[in-house]
Amino acid sequence: MKRKNTTGYIKVLSISTSIIAIYIVTQLFTFSAEPIIIVDQAPSFNKDYSIFSLKIPENINFAGEKVPVEKHWVKESLDRELLVNTYWQSQTVLFVKRCNRYFPIIEPILKEQGVPDDFKYLAVIESGLMPRSVSPAGAAGIWQFMKATGIEYGLEINNEVDERYHLEKATVAACKYFKKSYAKYENWTLVAASYNAGKSGISKQLNRQQASNYYNLLLGEETGRYVYRIIALKEILSEPKAYGFHVDSEDLYPVIETQNIQVDSTISNIAGFSKEFNISYKELKDLNPWLRDNKLTNSRKRTYSIQLPANTAMLEKIEPNQITKENIKPSSISKNVPLQTKGLSIN
Repeated sequence: MKRKNTTGYIKVLSISTSIIAIYIVTQLFTFSAEPIIIVDQAPSFNKDYSIFSLKIPENINFAGEKVPVEKHWVKESLDRELLVNTYWQSQTVLFVKRCNRYFPIIEPILKEQGVPDDFKYLAVIESGLMPRSVSPAGAAGIWQFMKATGIEYGLEINNEVDERYHLEKATVAACKYFKKSYAKYENWTLVAASYNAGKSGISKQLNRQQASNYYNLLLGEETGRYVYRIIALKEILSEPKAYGFHVDSEDLYPVIETQNIQVDSTISNIAGFSKEFNISYKELKDLNPWLRDNKLTNSRKRTYSIQLPANTAMLEKIEPNQITKENIKPSSISKNVPLQTKGLSIN
């Protein structure tokens, strides 16, 4: 009887061991097999995001002068700037937005001064169209004038007034430079290059390398890329959608409508002056970044045109005996409907 029981236990143990062994082998095969990936749950980055090379436009020009893209180094240099500025998306979107605000001010001045419209893109690469831009070397404003050059071309620059930050006056000064440079080179592409390297720098390299145009010059990194970058931004900003930039009209930075008030006396406190017109110090300084202090001493009694928001209730802030209807006239600045008060004295 006892022997029968022992035999039974051995059978049960043998069966149990077999079942466990089969389970273990099954699990080994299960976990060693490749995982099943459901397509819908796979990462979609490669499906939804693509990087494209860019086609170099044919018959491309700068200021009416043909860009010789048939030369491999010209094509590759332009390709580099098109790629950099197309895929530096955040910066180029900002350029698109700012152009809408500042080009309507720059364009008529270039036209009036007889400078090709393409030079507005030079302002973009100089400062990014940031009115208070200052370079490490001290160049200032949208056109990035050095102090000595700004004074040479008629800008007032001192502790209280710095017209390098005055967009209209700085644009006129830049046009004077362009026209003087064109009289020397009779070539707008070299004029643009000289704005970066200086006329003496470009002339030195033309003589040294026995060259006659920008595209055949071996130049340093900055000037060597300078004109190509202008041309690339001209292409992108002229047709932003063609390069993948879609900016809704309501997202563009609008032209700020202003009215001008002419002042030919001292402003002892610009913060107080702002309050007279029910605007903040910041708003007045944003509209007039050329005012560099909290005062305008004006010891020479010059007449300054200060911009105010177009909806400022200016006439309500002026005593009746300080202004007459004859003093009010339209401004010469396009796209604004200003009021000007000649000889106004606010202390």
